[in-house]
Parts: sequence; structure tokens; C-alpha cells
Amino acid sequence: MIPDLKFTFHNGFRKLTDYYLENLRYFSFVCCFVVLALNVIPGAAQSTSGVLQAGAATSNITPFLDNGIVGNFNSPPAKQIHDELFAKCLVLDDGTTQIAIVIVDNLHVNREVLDKAKEIIAQHTPLKKENILIAATHTHSGTSANGEKLSGGWNVGKEFDEYQQFFIRRVSDGVRRAIANKEPAKIAWGSGQVPQHVFNRRWKMKPGTPMPNPFGGQDKAVMNPGVGNPNLLEPAGPVDPEVSYISIQSLDNIPIALLANYSLHYVGGVPMNQISADYFGVFSDRLQQLMNADRQAIPFVAMMSNGTSGDVNNINFRGPGEKLPAYQKMYKVANDVAQEVFDGYKKLTYKTNVKLGAAYSELNLEVRKPTPAMLSRAKQVMADPDNIKLVHPLEKSYAERSIKIHEQWPDNIDIVMQVLRIGDVGIAAIPFETFTQTGLDIKAKSPFKPSFTIELANGSYGYLPTPEQHQLGGYETWLGTNRVEKEASTKISNELMRLFNTLK
Repeated sequence: MIPDLKFTFHNGFRKLTDYYLENLRYFSFVCCFVVLALNVIPGAAQSTSGVLQAGAATSNITPFLDNGIVGNFNSPPAKQIHDELFAKCLVLDDGTTQIAIVIVDNLHVNREVLDKAKEIIAQHTPLKKENILIAATHTHSGTSANGEKLSGGWNVGKEFDEYQQFFIRRVSDGVRRAIANKEPAKIAWGSGQVPQHVFNRRWKMKPGTPMPNPFGGQDKAVMNPGVGNPNLLEPAGPVDPEVSYISIQSLDNIPIALLANYSLHYVGGVPMNQISADYFGVFSDRLQQLMNADRQAIPFVAMMSNGTSGDVNNINFRGPGEKLPAYQKMYKVANDVAQEVFDGYKKLTYKTNVKLGAAYSELNLEVRKPTPAMLSRAKQVMADPDNIKLVHPLEKSYAERSIKIHEQWPDNIDIVMQVLRIGDVGIAAIPFETFTQTGLDIKAKSPFKPSFTIELANGSYGYLPTPEQHQLGGYETWLGTNRVEKEASTKISNELMRLFNTLK
């Protein structure tokens, strides 16, 4: 007998409907849990391979009042906050690799502090410590997160001070918030030229010009020789006028972040007792204004990183001299750089599929030590500083440094070497105040075009002159200002090229 098909169909449909209604609460619970996991749990909403996701956030790292402001040979107490300091965080995810870039408004930060922040980030997120780049801007108007207890990163194992603990937590929180803000995104990059604000601050002088150093010798180059000095001969090195930038937007064209890089030291012009992010902070504010990116639901984050500016500032020593009110010079510099970036930003073409990469190693370098003669002289100076005739106004300061180097510093150190790939862009990270020639060499040799270098990244170990600049002498090459072997810049460049090639 042929079954009644109409009856069979309706009977089956009714049973299926009854089963669904009976289990509706269970299905609803499961669906809600999945949606919650994808949208709330950090790192759960991973992008599919090749589709970029990005998130950005800021975290306030403004130091406490009455702490010493570092950057010069004295540390006046902070009495006023002109503008807040921030850790500015960007996270990118291509579905296979996640990287984070954090730019902090600080003079310099030692490796131990940054390693601790990375450790906390790795504990709470899918990010690998080796894929996190944290760099200082080198503002001279803030409290250093190097702190006193770690002595510039050379005495490992001591406790972090109060500001270091605050700094570590705020940086790690910022990266976690950036991850929580991740969304599908598109990315583009470009560069411009801002030559009017970069000048090499090291000068060769006319024959016969006295150029004493704190160790009793005569240099062949001098830092900051004075505007209009009649003995000026020529700059001792090049400058890099390029401003590089990477722009990230949501798929519906809402700005998420922009990372810029410019090879210019801090600008200054800040009253003695005031905290300021210098032109790095002004650039971020001005760019946000130009892009009409204020008051977004998820705030736009503009980030200015310091390029290779160890021998560059914004003083035109050929003259004429300038006398400007406080903060005016940094506003001018920041506005000009922001305008150049914005003009190029309007012409960018974006991509949604880019390959990310990160490579990391540790490079062992020798630490420079005083010669027996230098050490003997340093001890004499420190034993009777009031009666001994000094060969240089800073001899006592460098005598103290020489003794500390001899007694406390190790013979070798391991420094972090790191490179990032963002599509066709290569980013090198160096934990020194790096001379511009090194940055230009990295741009020329890198297999990624374009490339740029972020200095004071993943640690801070003083200045990094090239071997050629060591032969000229000058402040940046003095023992205590420069801390590692004279061939260090060559070894660092070679290691960065090796790491770049592993990503190509």
C-alpha cells in the first residue's frame, strides 16, 4: 500500500517543529555564547588568513608631580603638566601573525622594564613577546622609566620603582585594549619630505679651534657649536628629511591609527618644571585635527616614532638665531610634519590583504671600559674635585661615570634585535640613539621598500655613533655617553639585514 504522503510530510514537520521549540532555550544559549566569545574575549575574533584586522588604543603614562624631569645634567622636579604623556598602541593581525607597536612618551626605557611589560601582555593575549616592539620618543620633558634603581638597565634584578611599576601596567593595559578594539581593516603607506627642520648637530670646525673633551684630549667634531659660530667648517654627518607613515582605516573608511617616523631629536623650548610630550605629542593632536578624526566611537590614534636622530636636531647653526616663546618651535615643527603627512594621506591607496612578519634575535656586544690611565685620572678627580684643575667643565661628571663603568658594568651585554614586516614595508628597531647615517644605510640595504628605523626600541643603551664618527670624537662618542664597542653600529646593521632576509 502506498503511504499517505501528505500525512507523512506534515507529521514529520510537526515533530521537527516540536523538537526545535522544546530546545529553543538551549540553542539560544549556545548562539549567544559564541557571539559573546567572538566579540568580547581578546584574540578570539581572529581574522581569516590574509584578511587584515587592526586595533589601536592609548594609555596615559603621565608621571607624578615632584618627580625629577630628566634629559639634561640636572633633574628639576615636575610642578606642572603642560600636556599628558601616553603609550600609543597599535595591533595588527593577518590571521596568521599578530604584531604590536607601542610608542611611549618617554626619554628612554631600559630593557628590563619593557621585558616585564611584554611578559604581562603575553600572559593575557595571543601576542608573542618577540612580536612586540616598544620604543620611546625621547622627549626631554618627562620622568624616565629607566628609574634610578636599575642604573640605566645595567644592574639587573633589582626592584622596579613606583613609576616603573605604573608604566609597565599602563603599557600592558594599552596593548590589551588595542586587541579588544580589533576589527577588519585596510592599510596603506607613504612618505614625504620635511627638510626644513633637520640639521646635523655635530660640526667639524676650522683648523686651530679648541675642542677639548673630558678625558684630556682634543676632538675633531663638536656637538651644538653655537649658532653663527665663526669657526664652523661643515656638518660632520648627513640628515634624513623623510617622514614615513603607515595609515590604517576600518573597511568603512574610519581612521584607526597612523604610525609616522621622522629622524629628528626632541625640539624642546619647555619651561624647566613642566611635563610635555614635545613635538611627538603635538604632531598626534594636529594630525587628528587635520583628519577630522576627533570624537570617534573608537578613538583614532596617531603615533610619531623617533627615527635615527642621534646626531640631528632642529637648530640651524649657520643662523640666524631664533628666540621664540615656550612651546612655539615644537608647534611649528609638528604642524609642518603633520601637514606633509596629511597631504600624502589624502592620496593613499589601501589594501585589505597584507602579509605580516616579525623576526627577533639577541646580539652580544662588548661594553667599553676606561683604560688604566683614564681610571686613575677619574679617581683623582673624584678624590679632590675642589682642588684639582679640570680639563673640561664636565670632567667630574665623566670621571664618576668612568668609575661606575669599571665597578658595575658587565664586560658584555645582549641587546634585542627586531624587525617587522607590514606588507612591503620593513621596520627595524634599535635600542640606541642611532646616528642618521646608520638609518640611511638600513633604508638602502633593506630588502623591503620602503623601510625605516625606530630608535630607542626594546631598551636603551646610550648613543650609537658609526666607526667613522668615533674617529671624530665629540659628546656622543665619549665613554659614558657611548657605552658599547666602536664597531657596534656595523654589527647591528648586519644583524638587522639578516633578520630582514628571513622575512622576505
